[in-house]
Amino acid sequence: MTSPLVGRDAELEHLCSTLGISSSGDVADRSAILLAGDAGVGKTRLLTELRDRAIDNGWQVLAGHCLDFTDSALPYLPFSEITGRISRELPDVFDDVAARHPALLRLLPGQRMLSQATDPESLPADQGALFDGVHALAEAAGARRPTLLVVEDLHWADQSTRDLMSFLFSRGFEAPVALAASYRSDDLHRRHPLRRQVAEWARMSGVERLQLEPLAAADVRRLVQELHPDPMSEECLSDIVTRAEGNAFFVEELVGATWARGGGVPVDLADVLLVRLQGLDEAAVTVVRAAAVAGRRVSHAALSAVVDVSPADLDRAVRDAVEGHVLVPSRDDDFYQFRHALLAEAVYDDLLPGERTALHAAYARALLEGRATGTAAELARHARLAHDYATALTASLRAGDDARGVGGAEEAAFHYLQALELWHDSRLPEDTGLDYPRLVGLVSDALVAAGHPARALGVVREQLDHLPEGTDDSVRGQIMGVLAGTLVMTETSEDPTELTRAAVALVPDEPTNARAKVLAAHARTLARAGRKDEGRPVAMAALALAERLDMPRLASDIRTTLVGLERSVSPESIAEALRAASEDAAAAGAANAELRALLLLGHHHLDLGEFGRADEAFERTRARARAVGTPWVPWAAEARWTHAVSLRLQGRWDEALQVLDISRESPPPIYRALMTATRAQVMAARGETAAGELARELHDFWPLEGLIAITGGSAELMLHEQAGDQAAAHTTYRLIVDTLTRIWHPQFQARVRLATITLSAFASGATHRSAAERADDHDVVTRLAADAHGVLDRRGDALVSWGPEARAWEARLDAELLRWRWAADIDPPNHDELVEAWRRAERRAEVFADPYELAVVRARLATLLAATGDADAARELAVAVSDVAGRLDAAPLLAMLGPLRQPGRPTSVPSARPTLTPRETEILALVAEGRSNGEIGRQLFISTKTVSVHVSNILGKLAASGRTEAAAIARRDGLIG
Repeated sequence: MTSPLVGRDAELEHLCSTLGISSSGDVADRSAILLAGDAGVGKTRLLTELRDRAIDNGWQVLAGHCLDFTDSALPYLPFSEITGRISRELPDVFDDVAARHPALLRLLPGQRMLSQATDPESLPADQGALFDGVHALAEAAGARRPTLLVVEDLHWADQSTRDLMSFLFSRGFEAPVALAASYRSDDLHRRHPLRRQVAEWARMSGVERLQLEPLAAADVRRLVQELHPDPMSEECLSDIVTRAEGNAFFVEELVGATWARGGGVPVDLADVLLVRLQGLDEAAVTVVRAAAVAGRRVSHAALSAVVDVSPADLDRAVRDAVEGHVLVPSRDDDFYQFRHALLAEAVYDDLLPGERTALHAAYARALLEGRATGTAAELARHARLAHDYATALTASLRAGDDARGVGGAEEAAFHYLQALELWHDSRLPEDTGLDYPRLVGLVSDALVAAGHPARALGVVREQLDHLPEGTDDSVRGQIMGVLAGTLVMTETSEDPTELTRAAVALVPDEPTNARAKVLAAHARTLARAGRKDEGRPVAMAALALAERLDMPRLASDIRTTLVGLERSVSPESIAEALRAASEDAAAAGAANAELRALLLLGHHHLDLGEFGRADEAFERTRARARAVGTPWVPWAAEARWTHAVSLRLQGRWDEALQVLDISRESPPPIYRALMTATRAQVMAARGETAAGELARELHDFWPLEGLIAITGGSAELMLHEQAGDQAAAHTTYRLIVDTLTRIWHPQFQARVRLATITLSAFASGATHRSAAERADDHDVVTRLAADAHGVLDRRGDALVSWGPEARAWEARLDAELLRWRWAADIDPPNHDELVEAWRRAERRAEVFADPYELAVVRARLATLLAATGDADAARELAVAVSDVAGRLDAAPLLAMLGPLRQPGRPTSVPSARPTLTPRETEILALVAEGRSNGEIGRQLFISTKTVSVHVSNILGKLAASGRTEAAAIARRDGLIG
C-alpha cells in the first residue's frame, strides 16, 4: 500500500516545473534539485510521486541510493546502481559509451564484488575519465529519452560520490537530463562533510535547494483520515497530530499503531516503529531482523544464506513482511529494502548484542563462501561487528585497494585506517601474516593522496612512537622511512635526512624491497637538502636494487630524484631529464613519481622566467592528478597554486583568479588557505581593503605552511603601504619572519622580497614623518636591508635558486633603500645615483617580465625623474604605468604616480584649487577622520571597492602620495572643514 500524497501538491508542481518534466521533454534552466528535509518528512514519497509523474510523461527514471552505514564506504555506490541499470535496460547505449569511456566498466556492480580479483598494485582509476564517462552515459541516455537521475540519501554519501555530484551539478547537460538528490537536513551537524558542499551546490547556476517542511496540522488531519477511514476519537486524532509534528512517516506509524493495538498508541517512538513487527509471524520477524543487520537493502540470496529456513518458508516470510508494509521489493533487481530507514534503524537497535553478532557473522560467512554476493567493504563491516578481526583486517585491506582502484582516496584512507586499527587489536591472531610497514605506508599514501599530509604525518609518527619493545630493527627502519617521506609533505623543522639515514642503518643490507624503499627515501631527502655528492651514490644503489627486484614504480621515482642530484648541467638538460622522468613514470604507472617530475619541471621553467612552459607543466600536473583521482595530493595542489602564481606574475590576474576558484570544490583546509592567500594578494594589488581581513584570517595556517605566510603576509604589507602605515607593515614583516624562522630557517629566500616591500612602505611615507620619527626609522630600515643581504650572501647555496625574479628583487631592494634615504633626507644619494639604481631595477624587472612589478618600479622611477627635472621621461613612464593599471584594474598603481597620473599634466603640484565631486568631498572628509574604506563604505552604503576607487581618484587629484597627505592638503586648500 502506498500512502496518499497529502499536503505536497505545491512542492510536486514546483519540482516538475523546475526540472522541466513534461511530455515535451524540455528541461528548464534549472535542471537540478537538492531536496532537503528531516528524516520521515516525506522526501522519498515526494520523489516517488515525481518518478511516477515523469514516467507518465515519457521520461525514464534512474535511481541510486547511498548506503546508510558509513563504515561500509564504497565509492560511487549510487552511480554503480545507475550504471548497472543502464547496462541492463539500454545495453546498446551503455556499450557505445563504454567503448569511448572504458573507466565506466569499473562502476558496474558486478566488477565490485568479492568474486572479482583485486590487484593491490593496479593503477587507480582515471577519475577524470570516470566522471566524464558518467556524464557521457547520462547524456546518451537522455538523447534516447528524457531522463531523470535520482540520488537518494546524500547524507550517507562518500566523498567520491560527493565529488561526482559536484561535477555533474557544475557541468550540466545538453540532452534532456534532470538531476534530483535528497538528503536529511537534520543529520547535517556543524562538522558533517556534506554541509559545506550543499552550500556550494546551492550557489551553482542551474541548481536549486528545496527544503521540505513538516506538514501543516490540517494536512496531518487529512492524512490521518486517508490512512484511517474508520471513525477516530478527537482525543486520539489530536494526540497523533501533536506527536507526529508534521512528520508524514510518524503519522503513518502512529495510525498503524492504533490499528494494531485497538486504538492505543505507544508512548515511545521506537515502540511505535516496532508495532509493525507485531502483526508478523515468527519467520517474518526473523527475516526482518536479518535484513536490518544487512542494512536498508538486502538481496534475496543473502537472506537465504543467513536465515535458516527452507526456500518456500523464506518466500512466505518475505511476503508477510512485504504485506505488513515493513519491506518493499525493488522494482529493478532481486533486492528488498525497508519502507523507511528509521524503521531499519529501530529494528537493528532492538536486537540483543548476541543476536547482532551472530547475524553479522552469518553474513560474513556467506560472503566468504560465495553464498551471497557483496563487496569487500561489506565483508569488512560484517566481520568486524562479528568480532572476526582477522577476516575484517584482510577485507579492509581489500576494500582500501578497491576504493583506490576507482580513485576514491578518502575511502581508501578510511579502510586502510580501519585495517591499521584492527592490526593493533589485542584480539587479532598472531599469524595474520600482514606486512605491517607496508600497511603504514598505504595509510600514509592514501591520506596524502586525499590531501591530508598533516594527518598522515600524525598517524605515521604515532605508529613509530608506539612500537612495542623488541620490534625488529627492519620494521622500525621501514616505518622511519615512511615517516621521512611524509615529513617532506609538511612544514616542519625536523630534518628528514637524519630519519632516513637511521632507517638505512636499521634495514639489513640485503636485496629486499624494504632496503630499496629506504634507500630511495634517503636519496630523496638528500636531494631535497642539496647534498648532491652524498645523494647520488645512494640513489644509484636504490635504482639498481629496484630494477633487480622488478619494482618499476619505485625505479621511476628514483630516476626523478636523480635529476635533482645532477651537477653542472644546463637548464635544457634538466628540463629534458624531468620530461623523460615523467614519461617513464607514466609508463610504469607510478602516478606520484609522474606528478612530482611534472611539478619540478614547472618550477624549473618558472625559475627561469619561462612562463609558457611552466604553465604547460603545471596544467599537465593538475590534469594528471585529476585523472588518477588525487586532485589534492601535495604535488598537484602545489602545481595548481604555482600555476595561479605564474599567471599572476604574467599579469593575467583574472585567469589566476579562475585557477584559484575553489567555490565548487572541497579542498583540505591547508590548500583552501593557500588558494585564498593568493586571491588576497591579487585583491590587495587592486586596492581592495577586504583583502586585509581575508589575509588576517589565515594567520593560524602560517605555522602549518610557510607559503601561506609569505603570500597572505605580502597582501597585508601592500595594504599597509597603501594606507601609509609603516608601523603595521613592520609588525607584519616581523610576524612573518618569526613564523618562518621557526619552521624553515632565518635566511629563507622570500625574505628579500618581504623586506623590500616593507622598506618600500617606509620610503613612501618618509616625507610625512618628522625628523625624530625618520631618525627612529633609520634603525628599522637598516635592519631590513641587513635581513635581505643576509639572504643575498647565500646566493651560491644549493638551497637558494637565484633566477630572474630573485635578481629583480635584489635590484629593487637597493633602489628602495636609496629612495628612503632620499625621502628621509638621511645621507641622501645624489640624483644620478638614485635614478641609476631605479633604472637598474627597471632593467631587472624587464627581464623578469612581471607587468605589475615592472609598473611599480616605473611608477617610482617616474616620480623621481619628475622631481629631478626629466619631465618628458617621467610622462613616458607614466603613460606605460597607466596602461598597465587600467589593464589590471590596479588603482593603487595610479596613486603611485601622484601628479603624473594624467599624462601631460605638470609634474609639480598645481596652484589651482582641484575640483572634487560631492561624493569625493564626502569621502575625503571621512578619510580625514581616519576612517577605513570599509567603515566609509558602511556609512555611505556603498561597496568597499567603490570607496577604494574614489580614494585613488582623490589622491590623484590632490597629487598626494597617501591618505594623511591628502587630508592635510584638503584642509590647507579649504576643501573640507
